[in-house]
Amino acid sequence: MISLTRATDHKLECLLCPHHCKLSAGQTGICGARTNTGNTIELTTYGIISGFSLDPIEKKPLYHFFPGSSILSIGSYGCNMRCDFCQNYNISQFVKTGKSHYSSPESIVQKALSTENNIGVAFTYNEPSISFEFVRDTALAAKSKGLYNVMVSNGYVNSEPLSEIIRFTDAFNIDLKAFNQDFYRKLAGANLEPVKSTLRQIAKSGRHLEVTTLIIPGQNDNEDEMTTQIQWMADELGKDVPFHLSRYFPNYKRKDPLTSEDALKKLTDIASEKLTYVYTGNTVDLSRQDTTCPGCRKTVTMRSGYTTVLVNLDKEGNCTNCGTRIYRYFIPSF
Repeated sequence: MISLTRATDHKLECLLCPHHCKLSAGQTGICGARTNTGNTIELTTYGIISGFSLDPIEKKPLYHFFPGSSILSIGSYGCNMRCDFCQNYNISQFVKTGKSHYSSPESIVQKALSTENNIGVAFTYNEPSISFEFVRDTALAAKSKGLYNVMVSNGYVNSEPLSEIIRFTDAFNIDLKAFNQDFYRKLAGANLEPVKSTLRQIAKSGRHLEVTTLIIPGQNDNEDEMTTQIQWMADELGKDVPFHLSRYFPNYKRKDPLTSEDALKKLTDIASEKLTYVYTGNTVDLSRQDTTCPGCRKTVTMRSGYTTVLVNLDKEGNCTNCGTRIYRYFIPSF
C-alpha cells in the first residue's frame, strides 16, 4: 500500500499529484477533495457521486476499446487543474459532500453487473485521480467480478500512485491540453511535463491509451505546435495511439469563438501524417469519426454521433479484406 501523505514543516504534504500541496490541519488542497484532518490527508469526497450514467464507450472518447459497447460512468467533485475553459466546471471547480450523494463501491459494481451490455466502470466527468482511494476500491471490486475499468483523466498525477492506478485500470483517455507550458500555466494552473510523463508511463505499461486535445482558437491551434506535439506522440507513445481532436465551444470563463471546421481539418491532416488513427469530435464532419484500415484503407467502423456500426471485421477485430489487426479489445456482438 503506497503512502499519499508525508509530514513536513508541521504540515502534511499530499503526494498524489505534482502540486504537492502542503496543508495545515483543516486545510484543503487545490483539488478541493483532499483535506488535512489532523493525522492524515483524507479524501473527503469518498463515495460522493455527481454523475451516474450508462454511456457509449465512444463518449469517453474511446474508439478502440470494445467499440460499440456501453460502460457505466461515474464522477465525483473537484479537480487538480483550474482550466478556465472547463466543460464540466459545475462539478470540477466546486465540491459537494453529504450522505445524500453517497454510493459505495459495492453498490456501483452491483449496478454495473446488472446493466445490460455493460463492460465495466468508467471514472470520468471530473478528475478521477484525486479520488484515488475510492477509485481503487471500486475498480478492484469491479475487476474481481470480471469487469473492465476505464479512467478519463487530465494526467496530472505522480508516478507512484499512477503505477497503482495502472494496475487496476484497463484503458485510459488522457487530455493533452496543449503542447506548450504557457498554456498549462495560464489556462490550467498546472505544468505540461508531468502530463507528458504520465502519458509515457501508461504507454510503456501496455494498457490501452487514447489521447484527446480540445482545440481552442488562438490558444493551442498553432500548426507548428501541433506538428511538434504529433511527432512527440508518435515517438514516445507510438503511431497507433488513437488521437481525438475536439472542437471547442465557449464555456465557463472563456469566450473565445468556437473552433472553425477549417482549422480542425488542417490540424487533423497534420496529425494524420504521423498517427494512424486520428478522429475529430464535436463536429458536423462525420467522415473523420470513422475508422479506416491502415493496411487497405477499407472502412471498418462507421460512427454517427454515438451510434457505431462495425463492418468488414472478423470476430478477432481484424480487417476481413487484408487481415490487418484493428482492435485489440473487441466483442463482435456489440
